[in-house]
Amino acid sequence: MIKKRLDEMERGEKGKVIEISSCGFLRSKIMDMGIVRGAEIEMVRHAPLGDPLEFILKDYRLSLRSGEAANVLLEVD
Repeated sequence: MIKKRLDEMERGEKGKVIEISSCGFLRSKIMDMGIVRGAEIEMVRHAPLGDPLEFILKDYRLSLRSGEAANVLLEVD
């Protein structure tokens, strides 16, 4: 398995969360959105200027800024 940060994923790529590297409020915010260890995430697209990023998580679409996404480490297929 390849390890990548969430902000490094390419369109259509899928991965499983293995670590959230931030702490405090940002970590809580990310986890409250459903990004927890073991969650599967698929990259949908980057916005035209690169920020925010859109993902499919469980059965909904989620947008994150690339700075927030950089704190999530995944195992990519």
